Amino acid sequence: MTSGTQASTGTQANAASGEATAAAARPVSMTTALNTALRDALAADDSVVVYGEDVGRLGGVFRVTDGLREEFGAERVWDSPLAESGIIGTAVGMAMAGMRPVVEMQFDAFSYPAFEQIVSHVAKMRNRTRGQVELPIVIRIPCAGDIGGVEHHSDSSEAYWCATPGLTVVTPSNPADAYSMLREAIASPDPIIFMEPKSRYWSKDTLTLPVQTASMYEAQVVREGSDVTLLSYGPTVRTALATAEAGAEEGVSIEVIDLRSLSPFDDATVAASVAKTSRAAVLHEAAQFCGYGAEVAARVTERCFTSLAAPVLRITGFDVPFPAPKLEEFYLPTPDRILDALDKWEWEL
Repeated sequence: MTSGTQASTGTQANAASGEATAAAARPVSMTTALNTALRDALAADDSVVVYGEDVGRLGGVFRVTDGLREEFGAERVWDSPLAESGIIGTAVGMAMAGMRPVVEMQFDAFSYPAFEQIVSHVAKMRNRTRGQVELPIVIRIPCAGDIGGVEHHSDSSEAYWCATPGLTVVTPSNPADAYSMLREAIASPDPIIFMEPKSRYWSKDTLTLPVQTASMYEAQVVREGSDVTLLSYGPTVRTALATAEAGAEEGVSIEVIDLRSLSPFDDATVAASVAKTSRAAVLHEAAQFCGYGAEVAARVTERCFTSLAAPVLRITGFDVPFPAPKLEEFYLPTPDRILDALDKWEWEL
């Protein structure tokens, strides 16, 4: 009788909680989602620490860590010296000692001074110790352009990290994934490169936090189509969706995939889509030569060769350093440039 009463009370409580949750849905930016994920992770696990350049008192240059130092104290959230190699080096030691550091590189190109630490130690520690030492480190890297940034503020460095065995590289494209994927990354026993598209920090979706989306290792079909599979990630997902809208007006049905995990790669989801559409194109902001799209095109060609009616296309930034803000609009892929590239196919094949 008691257990039945408790079950009934629990059901009522859950129902009330559900109503409260539904009522709490509101527009949430990616910045807020990331901030909430960090706050929830800090509250749930005392071994989690957050640090980097200006993440404490200032709350980060993009305010992703706003208020965390005041809530959790300077021993859990603090400002580091302006030395990225030192940030990563200390994170390695902390992780080996049982902590879960979440560090920020502030801007994509600022991570390069830490390259040696990441490639030589972060990526290799598990293999070097035959699996005896885990490194639960999350390296947050605000990435890509479309913010009018100056030199060293708009790089897309994903190909460097994806070419490094031992690193998992993920990137969210929307607030819900930003929250869910960051929580999953912090819980992982292995190092994660968590790339945050700067131009999407202020994009908003209506949702309730906390939220759990698909595993960060799974690509997602975010728009179904039948004529071509457009592979995108991070900042280019919104561009891909805009392209699909424009393509529909021209009679082209574009299926849009958000890759989410760049390494490891979700071959199954991508191959299933290409088998349906028989054409594929990959979209990214980085330069084309030796860019991430080259690996994607190779994998799709190897696994889907008999399904392909045309070569896999790459629509990317140009093979020059990221330009000054006044030229950014000409450098970044746009729906018009993407549709022009697709028009080069002989659709009658």
